[in-house]
Amino acid sequence: MLDLDFVRSRFPALTDDWALFDNAGGSVPLAGVIERVRDYMSRRQVQLGATYEHSAAAAAQVAAGRHAAAALVNAAPDEIVLGPSSTANIRNLARALRPLFHPGDEIVVTNLDHETNVGAWRSLEAEGMCVREWRFDLDSLALTAAGLDRVLTDRTRLVCFTHCSNLVGTVHDAAALVRRIHDAGALACVDGVAYAPHRRVDVQALDADFYFLSLYKVYGPHLGLLYGKRDRLRAAAGQNHFFIGDDEIPAKLEPGGVIHELAASLPAVLEYLRDLGARQAPEAPASEHLDRAFAAIAAHEATLAAPLLDFLGSRRGVRVLGQGAAGPGRAPTISFVADGRDSAAIPAALDRERIAIRYGHFYAYRAIETLGLLAQNGVVRASLVHYNTPAEVARLIAALDRAL
Repeated sequence: MLDLDFVRSRFPALTDDWALFDNAGGSVPLAGVIERVRDYMSRRQVQLGATYEHSAAAAAQVAAGRHAAAALVNAAPDEIVLGPSSTANIRNLARALRPLFHPGDEIVVTNLDHETNVGAWRSLEAEGMCVREWRFDLDSLALTAAGLDRVLTDRTRLVCFTHCSNLVGTVHDAAALVRRIHDAGALACVDGVAYAPHRRVDVQALDADFYFLSLYKVYGPHLGLLYGKRDRLRAAAGQNHFFIGDDEIPAKLEPGGVIHELAASLPAVLEYLRDLGARQAPEAPASEHLDRAFAAIAAHEATLAAPLLDFLGSRRGVRVLGQGAAGPGRAPTISFVADGRDSAAIPAALDRERIAIRYGHFYAYRAIETLGLLAQNGVVRASLVHYNTPAEVARLIAALDRAL
């Protein structure tokens, strides 16, 4: 069980009376992250790569951040690309992989994903690639293996899909889907943005060729993390200055370099999660702390989501997207629509009660369009994370009861 007093004490933004349920758009940062950014900018805001003491110290702090990011997803540091956002990282990756493809080669994208993992790949159509669409099942609103099989061909070179929908909250069996993709002779690029705040990411177990997440949604600074298998990154075309060699990974995929002070803050995220795991089982070895932290996070978030899903499921004229019950196959990212209601009106009513939720398409525009929900301003979304409390969820339910 999570010690919520301990958890909330680590997030300075949780000290007022707002209940924050817009976390899928960005979690609030840890105190340690804020402190490390301030410390770096106060004492180490110098150029890296020089021989003088301050530069060497700054380089060490940035390198420690990359190592922390790698440990977070169980990768090697040189397999981690850090950029300003996931959108920027995937745009760079698409340009970097373009020389590996030939006219007529096929790339598969979905109509469920956040546009980050769609638009960058669709842009390659203009250069001769064929883009096929893996459509989600209209009953479950999930991506299925059968749907994947319908679009795989002997020309498929890359398949891009989401580990967890940021709209529906469905957690896909990414490892099984990656195996299917590899069996077809293609590469896999998996969007883990909506998964990473709620479950442990292990890129070795998933075996995806590329995996990405947004660190500012995992209690960190505004950075995107892109993992790539070492040989895949080496084969990709450099996106940095011409004199940065093909073997210089990840530098060749980080044009302009990393944002120093943000990278230097990343050890605070890893330290917090390990501390959280250690509190669950003090006698357990350190190697288990991350797994235990995320197991506790998932269990707590399921207890938070259950009453909200039950309430929404009981309301006449309200439709929840995705699974109607909390559990391992669902993240606590809960979207719904109300019959005859503009989705924009409901968050506005809750603003007055200092409860933060949101409406819209959440950059899963194609999914909202497929579901015919654009005219009512998309869906209402309440996205929970582990620092939310049962009392906050009770406030949310009471406020929604008045607003719906």
